[in-house]
Amino acid sequence: MGFVVGLVIGLAVGITIIIGFVKAENYRSKLRSELANTVAAFARMTVEDSRKLLPAEFYPSWVLTWLNHHLTKIWPYVDEAASELIRASVEPVLEQYRPAVVASLTFSKLTLGTVAPQFTGVSIVEGDENGMTMELDMNWDGNPNIVLGIKTLVGVSLPVQVKNIGFTGVFRLIFRPLVDEFPCFGAVSVSLREKKKLDFTLKVVGGDISAIPGLSDAIEETIRDAVEDSITWPVRKVIPILPGDYSDLELKPVGMLEVKLVQAKNLTNKDLVGKSDPFAKMFIRPLREKTQRSKTINNDLNPIWNEHFEFVVEDASTQHLVVRIYDDEGVQASELIGCAQIRLCELEPGKVKDVWLKLVKDLEIQRDNKNRGEVHLELLYVPFGAGSNGIVNPFASSSMTSLERVLKNDTTDEENATSRKRKDVIVRGVLSVTVISAEEIPIQDMMGKADPYVVLSMKKSGAKSKTRVVNDSLNPVWNQTFDFVVEDGLHDMLVLEVWDHDTFGKDYIGRCILTLTRVIMEEEYKDWFPLDESKAGKIQLHLKWMAQSIYRDS
Repeated sequence: MGFVVGLVIGLAVGITIIIGFVKAENYRSKLRSELANTVAAFARMTVEDSRKLLPAEFYPSWVLTWLNHHLTKIWPYVDEAASELIRASVEPVLEQYRPAVVASLTFSKLTLGTVAPQFTGVSIVEGDENGMTMELDMNWDGNPNIVLGIKTLVGVSLPVQVKNIGFTGVFRLIFRPLVDEFPCFGAVSVSLREKKKLDFTLKVVGGDISAIPGLSDAIEETIRDAVEDSITWPVRKVIPILPGDYSDLELKPVGMLEVKLVQAKNLTNKDLVGKSDPFAKMFIRPLREKTQRSKTINNDLNPIWNEHFEFVVEDASTQHLVVRIYDDEGVQASELIGCAQIRLCELEPGKVKDVWLKLVKDLEIQRDNKNRGEVHLELLYVPFGAGSNGIVNPFASSSMTSLERVLKNDTTDEENATSRKRKDVIVRGVLSVTVISAEEIPIQDMMGKADPYVVLSMKKSGAKSKTRVVNDSLNPVWNQTFDFVVEDGLHDMLVLEVWDHDTFGKDYIGRCILTLTRVIMEEEYKDWFPLDESKAGKIQLHLKWMAQSIYRDS
């Protein structure tokens, strides 16, 4: 939907002139006084209120009516101006995401039609004294004439028409910087902050697009990727109004997010025979090259991945990390098990956050009572230039994950500059685990008791130990300490399994899986942990880490 980009940019230019005129002139008429009162009301709004559509008492009803009326009047001129702008700005993006089966992808016809979009809401987002942010709700069921000229690799030319367009979204206009000369701001930045609906159909003019298998899906994905990468927040188009350098308004990365995909539990089984083969896809921006995929764990509804991923963060205040868990179906399309997301603003810079996220069917639908499982993540957000705030700069070496670089804080920039070989950090040390006690162990025998003991193992090295058996207790106390020599602390895990001892065997009660991230960062801590795969129960542990970092060339 690249034409939406040009449409909004064209509208933004007109709106900025109107707003600048309002800010520059001293209106005396009644209607203009009402508008001034409305702006004053906007300024008094809280941040939370400003993110919602303003109720009727905040602005006179004629504002949207007036805006839509004049937009309809100037629509033929917007159509003419925006069409050329779309060709110039969107065709390069379409080329960037062009499907592999297509040799070229351009606009052969492009007009926006006779139906103007309608603005359905206005809000002002509280900002600083150097700028103003306006958000406009827009709805457009247009009748544009858009034909894509597609040439396949085999030389076949296909004119593909984009039809039945339906769009609903929220556009953000940022007026910055504010200045003392007309129109009172230097530039306006335009972005699609929220894409609520984007529907369209593709049809080959005089033919059937399904004649080439997969072409329709490939082109649709290209269009959606182009919208995401060209105009969807935090991407923005900066339109200079007054001469000046506005490079500081351009989109820039602000930090890195490291994600450790630890495990999932109680996943919905999608297979009729056997169990699902889960894997995960994660992204902050839903673009193909920015989406990362885990390995597949075969035949397991409680998979353990323990994989690291890094993502570029461009706006920590508004972006989310999205996780989607799929069942791998081999050559067939993978089936979604569930998805989850977490707001990056919930992360404290430089601090590891350990979270379990409940999986849902659709992130847009809040009412989902079906149990689809949970996914376990460890998250670390480190802003660029964090050293000035007392956070260790994790970007001294680009070959390591952020967490590895935080832990390797004794290496100087000179060492990084002179090292030409890639180095992977190995956090080696001794992990001391004290199994203190457990509570609320489920009943395991006819006497209403259990005979619990704990088996400790390091997942990567395979080293194992176990506690003594505590007879006839649902709240056992062990107070036993075990030491493990760990060769690669960042990529190993501690697994504790609680068993019930029987004379002729043993019964599984539950388990607790811990990465070593927290103990490596904090060096020592004591905490309670719930038992997974158990109806009840929790275990208390004291962990201590004595580390020695070494490096290996790779």
